[in-house]
Amino acid sequence: MVEASTMNARGPASFPFKQEGGGHLDMAVERTNRDVRTLITQIASGEIRLPEIQRGYVWKASQVARLIESLYRGYPAGSLLFWKTGQLAETREAAIGVAQAPPSVMPLYLLDGQQRLTSLFRVLTDHPEAQVVFNIETEVFQNQSAATRRNKKWIKVYDVAGPNADVFAIHAELKSAGLSIPEAEIGPRLSALQKITHRDFHMEVLQDFDYEEVAQIFVRVNSGGRALKTTDLALATLSARVPGFLGQLEAESAFWAERGYGALDVNFLVKALTLNISTSSKRIASVAKLTAASAESVEAAWAKVRRGLSRVVPLLQGELLVATAALIPSLAALHPLIVYYGRQPDSASADSRTDRGLLYWFMAATARNRYGGAADSTLTQDIKALDSDDPVKDLISNLGIAESGLSVKAQDLAGRSHQSPFLMFSFLAAAHAGASDWWDGEPVSKLVDEAGKPQYSLVHPAPKLRGHRGKYTSAEINELANIVFVSQDTAKNMIGTRSPAAYVSAVSASDLTAHAIPDDPDLLEADNYRSFLTARREMLADRITAILDKFKPAFLTGGSEPVRTQADRSLVLTAYASAGRTVLVAEAEVRNSKWVGWICRTELETALDAASAGLASDVPVGDESASMRVDDEGSVTFAVGPFLIRGSLDQWRSVVKDALDDVQPLEECPEPTDEQWPADVEEFPLSGIGARV
Repeated sequence: MVEASTMNARGPASFPFKQEGGGHLDMAVERTNRDVRTLITQIASGEIRLPEIQRGYVWKASQVARLIESLYRGYPAGSLLFWKTGQLAETREAAIGVAQAPPSVMPLYLLDGQQRLTSLFRVLTDHPEAQVVFNIETEVFQNQSAATRRNKKWIKVYDVAGPNADVFAIHAELKSAGLSIPEAEIGPRLSALQKITHRDFHMEVLQDFDYEEVAQIFVRVNSGGRALKTTDLALATLSARVPGFLGQLEAESAFWAERGYGALDVNFLVKALTLNISTSSKRIASVAKLTAASAESVEAAWAKVRRGLSRVVPLLQGELLVATAALIPSLAALHPLIVYYGRQPDSASADSRTDRGLLYWFMAATARNRYGGAADSTLTQDIKALDSDDPVKDLISNLGIAESGLSVKAQDLAGRSHQSPFLMFSFLAAAHAGASDWWDGEPVSKLVDEAGKPQYSLVHPAPKLRGHRGKYTSAEINELANIVFVSQDTAKNMIGTRSPAAYVSAVSASDLTAHAIPDDPDLLEADNYRSFLTARREMLADRITAILDKFKPAFLTGGSEPVRTQADRSLVLTAYASAGRTVLVAEAEVRNSKWVGWICRTELETALDAASAGLASDVPVGDESASMRVDDEGSVTFAVGPFLIRGSLDQWRSVVKDALDDVQPLEECPEPTDEQWPADVEEFPLSGIGARV
């Protein structure tokens, strides 16, 4: 729980605004060229710096390797855009791994080319995350791996092109490496690699432009390169008008990260800021409003965001026991709470009835996956409900449970995995029962790893279930009902690869009950695993419903409605492999109509890498091409057959990993559907994979 006294540590809520106005100045663009080595030296000396309007470094190792290959082969590597001004501008730290020296001259501010120059600096200064290697035989570049370290044919680029390179020694070693190329080829290839530091970049330097005009140029330039999100564009404009504002957003995000809510990043805060700006527009959630908002309205909205967060997070942690934001399936569900509490004055006294009612709405909205699809229209509806005389009642009415409430049945948990919204509820079931870790006795609410994610293990470990005569599928093995919230020490030292029948004797009966572990010893044997799942679903469903009822508002007097809204759609993702080839197969069913699509694994993983950088991609699905897109909230959508599948990047990577962890023989792979899905495409939450939703 966050103590109120700690909130002042974030500093004042207000910030200075630049005054608008002023006419055009005489402006010029200087054009020149500089080689890579000179540019790297200028970065180290602080003569090239990043203005605040730049966002973070996002390139993956594969992109860095491709850049080095382009320089090696003499391909065009693009131009660089800088800004030169007589006044110091707000800057941000470059992701180069070392501190930049204070500049001895007025620096150049880099507007376009951050990813390329940062990557080159990291490679040529031996940054641990930029260990690009070169195969002298095949002239292929990639990131260092255990295999390339053992193979003398792979050379680290830094060792050849770095400042202390000994190319003659490397040449001598390669002669004895058993290469299939002529010895005469070694020297020219090493020389070409060494000369990447001599490659010139064309530079354009803007002179005498003011900050706001530079921000407009930055937006235009970057809109045509790495696809900036609407949030990026709004932030660039705000940074120009409000120097230091991006730093305040980052400081606020860091403040909550220290308290287990690291998912409240800058993009989340920008959305919260947008929702708190007073407007008569129908599109309440549009980030574009930020660029048109007055300085006063942005300042007032920022104060509301900080006030709202200072009330919401302690409520979630202290009352609901949601220890970390990583448990929350969709952070969009926090926004109505932040807006509501942000509107309350600092002097407002606590209203426990409203607090509990809003927490009930939050749980019900999560259980019904209210924000699993397009969030903006849903947010608009829920934010407008806050204007009513009874916000709690109107928010709950938006869920369609205005008279009854919600209950969870065992069948609602069938087939659910750790991707499901019910992971949060399973955690709450243990936390509210006072469950503790089996190894060190820590409360479940404190079992969060360094990345801010809850720690858990499988009650019946996968090694005991895979290959069992019961032929348990990967989906069954990883089902939510087989998950227990314990530390990695427990998973390693107590559970290991043993059946629960072999280790539960070391756990007290009361703590087994707190974790909702059935007490029938037969259910703790692998032979009876399916019966174990059935029994534990019943126990978890009862616990979750009890938590919902604990926070249930008094006006909900009727019989509770079930969680599920549809039970006629399903989607399963399975990996099949043979002879070095791996395909991911999506099997979809909608109202008894089935569709099967083959997805290229490497193309999908490449598209996910691109999505992490904000880029859209097309992925082959059978003979067709399916689009993968990423929105301002970081939600990734992928159109496959009858579904537009939506989930976070972490969820996508986890789903793919789960499938690859249980690869099936390729000869068992179902045949793909020849034609496209004939009906309308429906949204499908990624959290529903493996279950009927």
